[in-house]
Amino acid sequence: MMPENIQSLMQSLLENVRTTDYWWQILALATAVAVSAIVNRRLQQLLQARSESSIGLRHIAVRSLQRLLWPLVALALVLPARAVLHRYELPSVVLDVASPVLTALAVVRFSVYLMRKAFTQNALLRSSENILAISIWLVVIFHLLGWLNPVLAMLDSIAITLGESRVSVLSALNLLLIVAFAFIVALWLAEVVNRQVQRMPGVTPSFKVGVSKFSRFLLITLAFLLALNAVGINLSSLAIFGGALGVGLGFGLQRIASNFISGFILVLDRSIKPGDVITVGDKFGWVQELNARYIVVRNREGVDTLIPNENLITSEVINWSYADPNVRLTIAVQISYDDDPEEAMALMLECAKASPRVLAEPPPSVRLTQFADSGIELQLRVWIADANNGFAPVKSDVNLAIWRAFKQADITIPYPQRDLHIRSASADVLGNLKRPE
Repeated sequence: MMPENIQSLMQSLLENVRTTDYWWQILALATAVAVSAIVNRRLQQLLQARSESSIGLRHIAVRSLQRLLWPLVALALVLPARAVLHRYELPSVVLDVASPVLTALAVVRFSVYLMRKAFTQNALLRSSENILAISIWLVVIFHLLGWLNPVLAMLDSIAITLGESRVSVLSALNLLLIVAFAFIVALWLAEVVNRQVQRMPGVTPSFKVGVSKFSRFLLITLAFLLALNAVGINLSSLAIFGGALGVGLGFGLQRIASNFISGFILVLDRSIKPGDVITVGDKFGWVQELNARYIVVRNREGVDTLIPNENLITSEVINWSYADPNVRLTIAVQISYDDDPEEAMALMLECAKASPRVLAEPPPSVRLTQFADSGIELQLRVWIADANNGFAPVKSDVNLAIWRAFKQADITIPYPQRDLHIRSASADVLGNLKRPE
């Protein structure tokens, strides 16, 4: 059995099909769609050029207009035509259907654009986009069928009483929608602020990270409070929630809060910033990101390690590029006791100076450090200014150059040797021994 609303809608459409007014509406709608398509095609080329040359908020505004151009132009043509028909009390069922459909299309496109700007692309985001689009279109269908008000009334009738407040399913859904929308807008604005800050010349990376983090936290908090106020929740009642949250932070959330606060301390004191080369315990690598709870350190193998911010505050951290980017490297080499150490030291200096990454100032130096068991130990000390490019490559280049220079100069790099003294042995053993030639 067909529902009464659908039956009446189908009957109304069948009756209107037989009238000339219906076909005039179809013609008006087709004209609006055709004109909007032509205008959209012409303006899209202009907006594309503007989008490629614009930055910041202007770029975002242009990109938003590109997505909304077609439904907005069509809606701008349909609404006046619908108003004229209403003014003269003429049938407008076709345009009455087209108006919410075009509005929903614009809302879906703009909402999806905001979500893609606020969140990273993944399967969860795509699922959320589908759920949002389906929900909006269901609301439009219910509105066209006349079911929307009865459904809303039913949802409002399902409620519970908490003290003096009445909480219904409808109010809970309103709160969820408003909070979600405010949250998405806040993240989108935070991303806009982050992009603007990243383009600021002459600003340190740590300051950029600090501004981005603070703006993100502030905007999300403000969006949440505004959303609660929009649905009629008294913000003064949040004092109880704040007290409970404080107790939670004191017990279960202590480490999370500690990492969060430590992240702000690291940003404000600028002790660690993206691009720094650090050593934390046995972890060595380059700082890739500063996040609210942890930093990302990438080692020589390309493996990312997530280190909690609290560890960087409470433990010893070696920052190889903190104040002075210059870092001294030590390269130890042994030569035979039969070779001239002064000649070897001169060759090592030449090899160091020939390396493009070794600094001329401070100059490289060579020291004779000790007379070891297997040979004379020499130590080459060089300075580099690009620790972010790693230590192993420059050490390898200098070692290879030293090996070539020593080989050409007939300087021997000894291997471990031991002299064996035999105090007593049988005649058979002594007979088998050979004297060195």
